[in-house]
Amino acid sequence: MDNFIVSARKYRPATFHSVVGQQHITNTLKNAIKNNQLAQAFLFCGPRGVGKTTCARILAKAINCHSLTADFEACGSCDSCNSFQNGNSFSIHELDAASNNSVDDIRSLIEQVRIPPQTGKYKIYIIDEVHMLSQSAFNAFLKTLEEPPSYAIFILATTEKHKILPTILSRCQIFDFNRIKVNDIANHLEDIAQREGVHCDRDGLHLISQKADGGLRDALSMFDQIVSFSNKNVTYKAVIDNLNILDYDYYFKVTDALLAEDIAITLLTFDEILTNGFDGNHFIIGLASHFRNLLVCKDEVTLKLLEVSEGIRQKYQQQSQHTSVSFLLSALSINNQCDLNYRTSKNQRLQVELSLIKMCHISAAFNLSVSKPISLENLGEATLESPKKTNNNEKKNAKPFVNSASTIPEKDKSTTVSEAVKVNLPQQTTADTDSNDGKYLSEAVLLKPIEIITEEQVPIISKPFNLKAGAVATLIPNLNDLSFNASKLKELKPDYISGSSQQNFGIDMLKKRWNTYADKKKEEGKINLFTLMTSNPPLLLDNFIIEVGIENKIQENQLADEKIDLLNFLRVELQNFSIDIATKLIEQPQKKRLYTSTEKFQHMVEKNPKLEEFRQKFNLSIEY
Repeated sequence: MDNFIVSARKYRPATFHSVVGQQHITNTLKNAIKNNQLAQAFLFCGPRGVGKTTCARILAKAINCHSLTADFEACGSCDSCNSFQNGNSFSIHELDAASNNSVDDIRSLIEQVRIPPQTGKYKIYIIDEVHMLSQSAFNAFLKTLEEPPSYAIFILATTEKHKILPTILSRCQIFDFNRIKVNDIANHLEDIAQREGVHCDRDGLHLISQKADGGLRDALSMFDQIVSFSNKNVTYKAVIDNLNILDYDYYFKVTDALLAEDIAITLLTFDEILTNGFDGNHFIIGLASHFRNLLVCKDEVTLKLLEVSEGIRQKYQQQSQHTSVSFLLSALSINNQCDLNYRTSKNQRLQVELSLIKMCHISAAFNLSVSKPISLENLGEATLESPKKTNNNEKKNAKPFVNSASTIPEKDKSTTVSEAVKVNLPQQTTADTDSNDGKYLSEAVLLKPIEIITEEQVPIISKPFNLKAGAVATLIPNLNDLSFNASKLKELKPDYISGSSQQNFGIDMLKKRWNTYADKKKEEGKINLFTLMTSNPPLLLDNFIIEVGIENKIQENQLADEKIDLLNFLRVELQNFSIDIATKLIEQPQKKRLYTSTEKFQHMVEKNPKLEEFRQKFNLSIEY
């Protein structure tokens, strides 16, 4: 039996033309050879399995080839090409920097560079995983890399360019390798399958390509594994069974159930997925990708972003016609939140199930029965309005209502409004009502849900956030009405009582009335105000000015808030309407702070001199 060679080695590209998915780099290298503009050092960087080392070998072979083809490819038959392919070339050297990363290894390399090539025009050094070199090795390599002999060319390859010293990067021509596209990998696998006599379907090859995540070597390894698993029959079913991939059909089935608002089918499908051994996070990530693909299918311009086979593409296009953009965006938002919370959740299965249930109700939130649309401008006008002029009897039975933009049709009286929260305000007189164009504030209605019974009575909020029968909406107040209510409330605040009496009174009578008011506030629970009024007794100045001592800004604000009621009380009780209140800041004496132990002890001695006698008697010292 012949020795098996893995596909990654057997079908490794030997020419620039056979390199998969890196045409921007291979064309540049071929033009450099054509124009004889070869740099002294190249740096190939990119993710694993995209062809960095392969391109380095192809470039090294082409540079020293004795008879290049018309397309500037290595001939593969000259002495230089044969020696390189057999691994005994004296002009092309490969160094694995992962295992040869010391200063001594680089010094040995520098010594070899001094020897001219025995065959060929150039001496080429391929250093793989160059980022693994130590700091000292990099420094030792700098001078040779900057000024190598005319016959020396260095080709460096790495997967982590950020770990290489900037001084090294500045001395190299840098080539960034891209992740290989899914279609390119699938086409390459299909070509290998034909050569090997393996039966395969396009859907299965696309799944392998997606799982490889842009790495051709990974794709070839999986391909060999599935060929052995399926006995040279690479089908879609064989791929999903062997690579632990969730079938597309699960996602299509879950999406159909979500659109149909069928919670039972959705949860049963998720249970089946868990039973098959898949992780909940694996499912939620795949579902997000499925919603993304459906969103991509909504526009022909973005359809090229869908990297699936033609059969799966048709399924996506068909399902996308039955899904709205609003549903997909909302589902993606819920899905993303579930993904963020999954790892920290104590009950991970419940986390996914709750998200699926929320997605089932998205259609109900966007596709609701409507009677007439309302614009976003009218949305803000669902406010607190008062009825027009009414007599006193009508006022008592008046109910708060909203304006016509969001009111329930009056022709149907079966609408039920949930109980509103009311704030009782001081009643106004008829004159006050008339002076304000019929608006009165005997009752201010706060935001409260409105429960709708029939579809004909549904107030329409805005598209697409429409409400259906039985839904609950919240009224949003109009800013103009809020400003009117605020100004009206300001007008209703108590004002100073006016009068002409200026009867004289003494300090004793003032203190008596002052303490009476303070006791009243204490009963009302205003302890801070009571403390303010009793701790600093008032002083009676000229022109009936009452001076009150305050200790800080807080007390001043408390007294200012209470000033109207306090003055009204004193003016009525003392029969003097010229009384006014003034405040005076009481400066508190600053206490000397005691820092050292000596200062603290001296302060204690001042209070109790016997402490000094006690210290001297026992010959005690003060600790510092």
